[in-house]
Amino acid sequence: DGALTVIPSQYRNHVKYLCEGYYWNHCSCATKTNSQGSGKYSISDDKNQTIFSVTIKHLTVENIYYWCAVEINGESDVRQYFELSVTTGTPSLYVDNQEVTGFIGEDVTISCLYRTSGEMKWCKLGRDCVAGVSGSIDGTTVNINTKETSVFSVTMKGLMPRSSGWYYCDNGNFQVPVHLTIVIKTRDARVHQSECCLSRLDAINWVPLDRKSFDQSV
Repeated sequence: DGALTVIPSQYRNHVKYLCEGYYWNHCSCATKTNSQGSGKYSISDDKNQTIFSVTIKHLTVENIYYWCAVEINGESDVRQYFELSVTTGTPSLYVDNQEVTGFIGEDVTISCLYRTSGEMKWCKLGRDCVAGVSGSIDGTTVNINTKETSVFSVTMKGLMPRSSGWYYCDNGNFQVPVHLTIVIKTRDARVHQSECCLSRLDAINWVPLDRKSFDQSV
């Protein structure tokens, strides 16, 4: 239950916030990075990853409209709209695991499961997308298999340290994120992180990049 958005590097030291409401001019601030959150909302700002995240608890079965925003002194605030769509059954788009670990030089496969068809894409947050059979993201080869019914299978080959980060499945109307951590497998089977990554945020589920709906099962 939550939202995640990319913040450009020039906004690292600005205040970020979540605003609730369909219209920007009439939305109400739900939580800000410079104030204490409520029981329903909490917010965190990872300046190294240039990502801030919002956790939303106690969802009800009704759609809610929000804006992720950055305060800009003397100018209009930078903002991104998203709709959180809540369902009582199986989500329209989901993954079995939103935290995936891969090893440098090896491959990793992520399966996106869906109920509603659409143009499926695999994207890196703030980077490129792959929509066809194969492509490349940040130098990592991406192969896509859609032969299995209602499954969009993504294989990333020859993982590198820069392959780490937030990705998401996109079927045109809904998006669901996956965080990929790349690690080094040592001879004694111990594993060390090759680079810092975001801590697990159980409540993160939806990635608002475009004015689309985001589906969440309760």
